[in-house]
Amino acid sequence: MKASKTIHQNAENSYLKEVITEKHCVQSNTPLSHIQLACCWKYCAFPHDKRDVCVWNIHNPILQTLQLKGHHQSITALAFGNHHEPMLLSSAAEDYIIIWDMEACQRNIQEGFVPRGNVVGTLLGKVLYLCFSPDDQALATCADDKIYVLNCKQEEILAVLEGHLAVVTAAEFCPWQVNTLVSISEDRTFKVWDFTSNSLLYQSAVLSGSPLLSLCMDNRTNQFITGSANGQLDVFTLLDKQQCRRVLHIDLQKEKQKYYCRIHQKVRLTENSDVNCMSSLSNCKNLQYSSPYVNDNDLESGPRACIELPILRMCHCEYLLCSLLKKDPSFTEGSSSLWVGTINGLFNINLATGELDATVQFEDHLGLSIQTAGSCAIGSRSTDKIFCLLSSMFGEHIALLEVHMNELAKMCLQYSNEEESLSVIARSPLLTTSPLNCDLQQKEKRKPAGHTKAELAASSIKDKPVVFHTKVKSSGYTTAPSVNMFKPKVNPRKSISSVKKEANSSVKGVSKEYPLDSLAPSRLHARVAVSNQPTSVCCIQYSGDGKQLAVGLADKSMLVYNSSLTGSPTVFQGHDGAVNCVGWTQSNKWLLTASEDRSLWIWPVHGSAPALMLGGETLSKPARSAQFYYMDKFILFSSGSEFQLHRYLLDTSRDDIKSYKRKSKSRLVGKFKMTDTQEICCLSAVNDFYSCILLLGSVFSTQPSESYNLFLTTAITDGIKLWDLRTLRSVRRYEGHHNRCHPCRISLSPCGRYLATGSEDKCAYLFELGSSNYIHKLSGHTETVMTLAFSPSVPKLITATLDGKLQLFVP
Repeated sequence: MKASKTIHQNAENSYLKEVITEKHCVQSNTPLSHIQLACCWKYCAFPHDKRDVCVWNIHNPILQTLQLKGHHQSITALAFGNHHEPMLLSSAAEDYIIIWDMEACQRNIQEGFVPRGNVVGTLLGKVLYLCFSPDDQALATCADDKIYVLNCKQEEILAVLEGHLAVVTAAEFCPWQVNTLVSISEDRTFKVWDFTSNSLLYQSAVLSGSPLLSLCMDNRTNQFITGSANGQLDVFTLLDKQQCRRVLHIDLQKEKQKYYCRIHQKVRLTENSDVNCMSSLSNCKNLQYSSPYVNDNDLESGPRACIELPILRMCHCEYLLCSLLKKDPSFTEGSSSLWVGTINGLFNINLATGELDATVQFEDHLGLSIQTAGSCAIGSRSTDKIFCLLSSMFGEHIALLEVHMNELAKMCLQYSNEEESLSVIARSPLLTTSPLNCDLQQKEKRKPAGHTKAELAASSIKDKPVVFHTKVKSSGYTTAPSVNMFKPKVNPRKSISSVKKEANSSVKGVSKEYPLDSLAPSRLHARVAVSNQPTSVCCIQYSGDGKQLAVGLADKSMLVYNSSLTGSPTVFQGHDGAVNCVGWTQSNKWLLTASEDRSLWIWPVHGSAPALMLGGETLSKPARSAQFYYMDKFILFSSGSEFQLHRYLLDTSRDDIKSYKRKSKSRLVGKFKMTDTQEICCLSAVNDFYSCILLLGSVFSTQPSESYNLFLTTAITDGIKLWDLRTLRSVRRYEGHHNRCHPCRISLSPCGRYLATGSEDKCAYLFELGSSNYIHKLSGHTETVMTLAFSPSVPKLITATLDGKLQLFVP
């Protein structure tokens, strides 16, 4: 084992030299921790000897160095402009705010003159952050608890923004909204300003238990990201005339642990291979094995000290795998990444998923001069490399690092392709031990062991006509009649009236194929109340053809409406508790209901009495999810921490003498208990064809919602599992993806283009996949939107509220 670890470490050290290099490092006369450094696509700047500005060319920092003098006090912040020509640099101290033209300064030095800058601010206080506007015409200056917006051409204060309760740590101009500025502070809130009118547009609540340190604007998706001192990142949308909404939360410490766990699993598989140990060395050179998260003792030990990861700086960039996946047809160019600089490393986060794609830890690189950073600046305009300027936390070193994106992307691609792809349709036939193979098992059980000779002889005797003598004419009762009773019509022509009738029915009814290019349903078309008294709607589900809608209510009943919500619904009653789950068969002739009374019933659509009832002896707890499964051959439902699979037989015929006796029956095929969870909150499986994959959402605690009925709870999830009923095992597990789970409030359109969510603010939101910003806000609801559903046949959306209102939306 020691020899194996040595091989991995040697391979790693050779790989680390290819990922990151230290371009240049100098030692300053004063510590530069907690000072805003500047880095862009061409230059990087930092204070030198407290009062001077040192500018490096990132491609050749040793030969091309500028010294800019003009401050009389210590420099506290630096920032580059957004334009290439001219390239502007701003430096701030308690005496002046100076803007330098980099090209003009170089010309002055070549001609033998002293470079001079333009003073735009005087005696504004201790400045912690600087930021240029997108057009480089204004400069935001964060001094104490105020924000000064300065004119970059002359010394003029355009606006003074006051309102934060603590020191303002960062402020950024909004590129997609003119005259808008976002600021963060140590008071743990952010504010949105209109600096032309000195007005506050939006103020957030307290976001974290630690101060907010960094801010980044994402122009592609109209979002901004905040970073705190305890490693928490929050992504917010910022749209016109809309409040800011948090669309993503990232815990950097948890993402780092999951990232190293993936590496640890690959290293363990490699070390357990005795035959191919040496041949697999080339495949292991991409592993960062020296990190403490990868050690066996560290992963298997008990509690350990928690290391905070303060977010020093963030920089939006192109997707890490962009250069490698451009030829892949499944690659979407809208993907983007975020570089996050902390005190001990750089992290690359996929903004689409919130997961960590790659990391560069300073402690893993023995040749770096700085192991713990006090300040960080990230900048690059190319896709093959980024540059990072660091200052030491406890020392006086300044270092410029170069990270090679292609080498880092290869490692990211290796980890992303490590897992075996899953298919909804099984690639191999069912195993004999699979519960889905119960039909075959029953046939084998019913097959007799053998036959006697008398039975074989009796079976060989064939039926013959009574009159079989050749001289006697047969009556002919064994032959087919010679007269044709009817002649079938092959491909008959349709009359004009029948063609018109079918055309009218197709217009009034539902279409056979869902229109993929349809607009999102956003216009209110109909509204109905399910009861005279306010009754909460627990669940709704369309039939497969989209012509009917089943509605489960809290008053222990179920209603079946037509798709247009017109006419009187069909009422199904009999449960002793709220109906919290409904389901349809593929033929749309049978309905499944699950209730809080720990019962599960199957109803004929055109009947009033259930054909099959499963009671409390089958369900230990109320079924939260239930459905028909495997081409309607089984009933699949979850109860507590287990899910069950039942084979059923439905028969509505009755004996006139024993009318009370029903012939419908069910048989338990399999019962599967999840030992590592408290309850299965949601369950889903494909029923359109033979699929063996189940999707399970498990929870470790449930909390009743304040405004909901007792049977509706908010679940804190501990993971999502993929279960394969072909092999009877869990094949995937995804942990920590959702803090809270309420699956009834989410619905995906059949075209896969739109997503609808319900909310407690009496609204429903329509999203277009690929963007985290909602395109329509469906208002007008009188209570909390409990559940919603897209029609499977036409572009329609139905929402249901806590007070028992159904609303139908169309494009």
